[in-house]
Amino acid sequence: MENFESLIISRRSTRKFTEQQISAGEVHKILQSALLAPTSKNSKSWEFIAVENKDMLKQLSVSKDSGGAFLEGCTLAVIVLGDKSVTDIWVEDASIAATYMQLQAEDLGIGSCWCHIRNRSLGEMSSEQYIRDLLNIPDNFGVLCIIGLGYKDQERKPNDLSKLTWEKVHISGFQADDKPLMA
Repeated sequence: MENFESLIISRRSTRKFTEQQISAGEVHKILQSALLAPTSKNSKSWEFIAVENKDMLKQLSVSKDSGGAFLEGCTLAVIVLGDKSVTDIWVEDASIAATYMQLQAEDLGIGSCWCHIRNRSLGEMSSEQYIRDLLNIPDNFGVLCIIGLGYKDQERKPNDLSKLTWEKVHISGFQADDKPLMA
């Protein structure tokens, strides 16, 4: 990585992956980054399930009505959980950890994509319950998302800084007619 700015400009969601396996050292770095993520009051409310088994990845890919099919093609999926009995802001804690994993993956040249599970459904069943049943997750854990990872089989252009929506930034209060801070 040259610098953090380059990393966040170049990181884009990847939904197509090669068959190349992620090395044990790289998996370790990705999971380590999640464990380094800050949590409210240092509660460490997050937990993670790493899955590399192709049959299980296929089952994860059908965990919600739409948007999860790409998981079948990844080489690693990390299910991001939060312990609801530890803190009421487990969603925020788990979200930060998931983002850290994605940034670490990008730094290693590995693609990733967030597959949202919380408050999603699979027919009449919640996606969370499907994942909970599939992986024997206790009820006190919320299932936030699955981060699908693998070597990129598609190249995407970096984010275009000229297309940033600076009009979404307000200074000293919300003003619907604010002029963009930057252009």
